[in-house]
Amino acid sequence: MNFDDFLHKIPHLQRQKLGGLEAQFRLAPKMRLQYDAEKIAAKKPKKAAVLALFYPNKQRETCFLLTQRASYKGTHSAQISFPGGKVDAVDKNLTTTALRETFEEVGVPSSAIKMIRELTDVYIPPSNFLATPFIGFTEKTPTFTPNHEVAEILEIRLKDLLNNTNISSINITTSYAKNIHVPCFKLHHKIVWGATAMMLSEIKELLK
Repeated sequence: MNFDDFLHKIPHLQRQKLGGLEAQFRLAPKMRLQYDAEKIAAKKPKKAAVLALFYPNKQRETCFLLTQRASYKGTHSAQISFPGGKVDAVDKNLTTTALRETFEEVGVPSSAIKMIRELTDVYIPPSNFLATPFIGFTEKTPTFTPNHEVAEILEIRLKDLLNNTNISSINITTSYAKNIHVPCFKLHHKIVWGATAMMLSEIKELLK
């Protein structure tokens, strides 16, 4: 999709009804389906926010940013994700959290980002986080400066997200589960699953 066409869609994106859990669950691992709102509330999850940042590449194609996290001794080591993280005491709200974390992780200042809307919360059982996704955009191609938390910057074309042939499923082994079957997106030669795939599923429905 040409970026000018994406910009013209923004008012529609802001008005469009969200797909919510129905859209997210199309790409949800079975373990996530076990948690309803009551069970999530009982877990008293920590709050977090992430940002799906859209921008034009040098060819004016609409792209969005994903990152591959650095390897570490933790639940989400080396996984593909949006920039984002837990709420800090200095954050005024979840929007501030998403913007601050984006600047810290990939160096895009909040002054360059225009927010479009908030999406549906996603519960992440392994780390007990309730993450609120946002979508926003920059009008120019950003210069990314990743910090130590980011192993790789991934520039994903929107047309690849919208292409149904990039939806698949795989068996994986993680730090907390062995040989589990999960739905996924295959984007930029990477496997995107879990909470990030659930968020992308709702974004895809919003944009299609």
